[in-house]
Amino acid sequence: MAEATDTQGARSLRRRLGRGIRRAFVAIALAVVFAVVVLRWVNPPPTWLMASEWWRLGAIEREWVALERMAPALPLAAVAAEDANFCRHNGFDFDGIREALSDTRRLRGGSTISQQVAKNVFLWPERSWVRKGLEAGFTVLIEVAWPKARVVEVYLNVAEFDEGVFGVEAAARRYFGVGAEAVTPVQAARLMAVLPDPKRRSPVSGTAFIRDRGNAIARGAETIRADGRAACFL
Repeated sequence: MAEATDTQGARSLRRRLGRGIRRAFVAIALAVVFAVVVLRWVNPPPTWLMASEWWRLGAIEREWVALERMAPALPLAAVAAEDANFCRHNGFDFDGIREALSDTRRLRGGSTISQQVAKNVFLWPERSWVRKGLEAGFTVLIEVAWPKARVVEVYLNVAEFDEGVFGVEAAARRYFGVGAEAVTPVQAARLMAVLPDPKRRSPVSGTAFIRDRGNAIARGAETIRADGRAACFL
C-alpha cells in the first residue's frame, strides 16, 4: 500500500511540474508578444549592446529621432545597403540568403533589416543557434505587429555607427555636425557603408572602400526609390 501511495505521489508531482512548466512557457510567450506589440508605439530601451558599451566606455552617444524627422536619404541608403527587397518580403529574404551563401564576396550576409532589429532590440550580439532560433521568432512577431516604416525607424535608431555611437542622429552629429534631418544622400550612403563593421570603418575616412561602397549605396538608393521598392517606408 505504501509503495502504491509513493507511486501515486510521484505521478502527481510530475503532473504538477508539467503543468507549472507549461504555464511558465505560456506566460513567457505572452510577455514576449506583449513586449513586441508595445514597442510598435513605445521606443525601445537601451539594447544589450548599448548597455555593454556603456559599461565598457562609461558613456555612449544616443538620441532617438522619428523617421519623419530624418532626411529621406537615410532610410533609402539603409535599405539599399542592407536589404534592398525589404518592402517585398515578410522578414526573411530567402533569395538573399542563397546569394550570401554562394558568394563569399558579398558585403553583407543574408539577414534582413527585420532580423537585425530582432537581434539588436531583443537579443544579444554573439552568434549561436539558440540566438538564431529566437531571432527568427522575434522577426515573425515584428513583421506581424509593426508596419515596415516602424522597423526601419527602430533599425536606424539602434544601429551602431562607431564605438559607443548609436543611431543616425548621434552618428550624423559626430561625423557631419548636423542632425539626421539635414544629412545629404552622399553622407547617408557613406554612413551605411561602415556597416557591418563600424568600429573599423569611418564615413569620413576618405578610403577607396568607403568612397566606392558609398557610391554603390547611393546608386542603389536611387534605384529603389525609382522602382517602388521604397514605397513601404517613404
